[in-house]
Amino acid sequence: MAGQHTLAETEGAVAARLGGLELDYEAMAVTSNLFRAANAVRNHLERTVLANADLTWTAFVVLWVAWIWEPIETRAIAAEGGFSKATLSGVLTTLEGRGFLTRERSPADGRLVLVSLTPSGRRLMKKLFPEFNQEERNITRHITAAGLPQTAQSLRDLIRATE
Repeated sequence: MAGQHTLAETEGAVAARLGGLELDYEAMAVTSNLFRAANAVRNHLERTVLANADLTWTAFVVLWVAWIWEPIETRAIAAEGGFSKATLSGVLTTLEGRGFLTRERSPADGRLVLVSLTPSGRRLMKKLFPEFNQEERNITRHITAAGLPQTAQSLRDLIRATE
């Protein structure tokens, strides 16, 4: 249970409160459950895999994006991660202090800052990501193997519809 009420209780209360309105209840269920699922997954991964590495979700996302795209501009990390530059600045300072990444001015444009992982940061991600992925498998275990690609595609479709 993510909040004070179970999913079934919430959906029942919504139906009772809004029953007289002409609404697309299935669309509402998809978007509200997507939000609840995203928060539940994020919180679960923070409490399990990421807590063991002393990382927040945002710190993990920064490391992940930098690991995949390095070197990468700070503004691109913020855009990829979906958080503000102010939030990113604090997380970068923390991760740099822990020796996981470096920041340097772009040789092409001194106004831009490039982020790269250090060898320590790369070792952390190579060790951490398989553990993270194992927990992703755990989280999705109730979706059949045949249903996983369809579920992933449905989520991609929702992302495309909002971008």
